[in-house]
Amino acid sequence: MQDPFDASTIIFALLAIFVLWKLRSVLGTRSGAEKPPAQNSFFKTSTATNDNKVVSLPGAAPPPAAPAGAPADPRRWQAYAEPGTRVANGLDAIVASDPGFDLDSFIAGAKSAYEMIVTAFATGDRELLARLLDKEVYDSFVAAIEARANRGESLMTKVVSIDKTGVFDAGVRDGMLQVTLRFMTTLISATHDKDGKLIDGDPEKTVSMVDLWTFARAAGARDPNWKLVATQTGH
Repeated sequence: MQDPFDASTIIFALLAIFVLWKLRSVLGTRSGAEKPPAQNSFFKTSTATNDNKVVSLPGAAPPPAAPAGAPADPRRWQAYAEPGTRVANGLDAIVASDPGFDLDSFIAGAKSAYEMIVTAFATGDRELLARLLDKEVYDSFVAAIEARANRGESLMTKVVSIDKTGVFDAGVRDGMLQVTLRFMTTLISATHDKDGKLIDGDPEKTVSMVDLWTFARAAGARDPNWKLVATQTGH
């Protein structure tokens, strides 16, 4: 009878153990505690089966939620507002309505939206504007785009930098979550007439701008996207 533990059997067994060990060292193992990829809470898509599918835009992942019933940290907004102020209280009201709201991620998304909207207005990209603007704001932007086109003018605008972003106001009003941000930016802007003559701005010079933009979305809505609902300049 052949010995079941002959030399060749032992050698093959050792080789199999060695190969499995190398695969484990290269591929690693999953513990179930791996961190999810960073997400942006400003722009998301909503479907009937998954309301957390996120459009890939820059932004920080929201921090872990506080345990149920844990008191809110009064200093959590200190980078943007002093405790007890109107802005801080407004942000508290938003979180009470939407516990998943993360201000840092929201601001990262809003900065992306600012640049996208400014550029889309200059190029006349109505499709993009329709996704980012409330209907009333969209209608006013389109009216300005059409008036510019009727005059035969062209607008070039480039966002050189967003130098500072602060929270000017926040709260829940008439069932709407609202955050007003104050953008301090550096832009290049130039308008040319139908003959290509420069009539406003300068394509070689930067200008500093201050804008107040208000973003909103319905509290408790399945659609998690924020839209621009109001703009002001020069504050």
